[in-house]
Order: sequence, then C-alpha cells, then structure tokens
Amino acid sequence: MVPPNDGLLSIDKPAGPTSHDIVASARRALGVRRIGHAGTLDPFASGLLLLCVGKATRLVEYLHILPKEYVAQARLGQATATDDPEGEVVAESEGWRSLARDQIEHALLGFRGTRMQRPPVYSAKKVEGKAAYRRTRDGEVVELAPVEIQLHALELLAWEPPMLSFRVVCSTGTYIRALARDLGEAMGTHGHLTALRRTRIGPFDVRDALGPEELDDPAHLSDRWISPLEALGHMPRVTAGPEEAAMLQGGRAIPTELLNPAELLNPAGAVSPGVPGPEEGGAEPRREGGGEA
Repeated sequence: MVPPNDGLLSIDKPAGPTSHDIVASARRALGVRRIGHAGTLDPFASGLLLLCVGKATRLVEYLHILPKEYVAQARLGQATATDDPEGEVVAESEGWRSLARDQIEHALLGFRGTRMQRPPVYSAKKVEGKAAYRRTRDGEVVELAPVEIQLHALELLAWEPPMLSFRVVCSTGTYIRALARDLGEAMGTHGHLTALRRTRIGPFDVRDALGPEELDDPAHLSDRWISPLEALGHMPRVTAGPEEAAMLQGGRAIPTELLNPAELLNPAGAVSPGVPGPEEGGAEPRREGGGEA
C-alpha cells in the first residue's frame, strides 16, 4: 500500500477499459476516493494516463495544458460517423489508391503549426449545457464551431495502403480523430482513426508508466510515485520564506519584489506548456487525450 501521500501515478492504459475504469481500479488499490486524471483516453485507445491522487487533484489544470504525443493509425478511404473504428461507415472513396508517400508527407507538412479544427460531433463538447455526442445520438443535427489548435510535430511513420501511421505532438484541445478525418479530406479521400496510443504528456513518458495490474504491488507503487513538486517540474519555481509562506497560506499573493527573478526560470530540461518534448482520446465521452488531447 502506498503511504497516504498526495501525488501522481502514470498508468499505461490498455485498449478496452475506459479511463474511468482505470481510476476505479486505482481507488480500490490505494484505498483513496479522491483520484482524478489529466486527460481522458477513449476505450479503444491505449497509453499514458496521469492519475492525480488526493490533494494532487488540484494539479490537473496545470498538467492538462501540457503538450501530448501520440502514435496513431488511420484508415483512408472510409469516413465513419464517429471518426473512429466504433462508428458505422458513412462514406467511401477510392482516392487513396493513387496516393504516393511523398504526397502524404507533403499533406502532413501542411498541417503543422497553428490551425483551426472542427471537433467531432461525437464528442463531449457542450452545446447549451448538453454533450454534443448525446445530442447527436438523440437525432439532433449538431454543428460545432472550429477551435484553434497547435500541431508541434506531425510525421509519417508508415504508409501501407490504405493504412496510414503517424506521430503527432499537439496542444490540448486537439482531437486526433478529427485530425485523421481532415487528413483524409486534404488528400482527396476520406479517413478515420483506427488506433491510438498516447506516448507522452509533457515530460512524462509512457515507458515509465505502470500497468494497471501493478496497482496492487506496493513495491511498484512506491518506486513510481511522483510527488506534487516533481509533477510541476515544468513550471517556474520560487522558494517561499516564512513571510511568503504565511501569505500564501492565507490566500494572499506574493509581491513581485519579494521574488528572486532567477528562480522564475524553468528548471533545466523541463518542458513548458505548448513546447514539444525532447523527441519532438458507450456512454464514455468520445474523447482522446483529455477528451481532446
């Protein structure tokens, strides 16, 4: 059993269970009710899920904004109602048959940077207080306004017609399902996401994550426990003296003249929000990477 501390655990979610299923497993294993996560993964998706335990749930907003890395696969030539493998095929095209690798690489290059993206109608985006996917299932015609996203990196990994594999590093708010859809349209055909794996959230790598089955192993939990201070290593840091600590505990702001400007710099090697890392997601809301990324 992990000591009753507050902190983070990184979990490698397998395809199949929902993000809520993983949270429920962690609650049972740790004996802690207060557990949240920094970014949902769809049931069919796998990869890194950051669990915030105890008071560390307050850190979600500071972790959710970190850029995320995914390895994804799309099937060109088919559009589905949900933009993923769980929806019915609604349109088909043979345009993928004439695509060459250099054409695909050129299309991916055009998607990098800042752009507008239309979220999938089967998403948890709220429309007048009700999730878009619920309205769509109720037979309503839903139109979602495009939102601004950033694709820090987008590269082709493999082209085995009609299957396209790619790696993407993106800002929060990015739907990888919508990216697969839009890539297909940009290349004169259709497309939908068939597989998704989140490999990184800011400085956190899935290679350092626990498998869900390891939640019951105290040794593994203790070894992989992330303190709140470690979790916020990507943010500026200052050292509070007694006076500043008393002000913070009382909910007061610290005057800037009491701060050391040198301490406001990010720690060496930290990943700032919006900046790529070193190498650079049923009733469950259809979302990947924090609903969005």
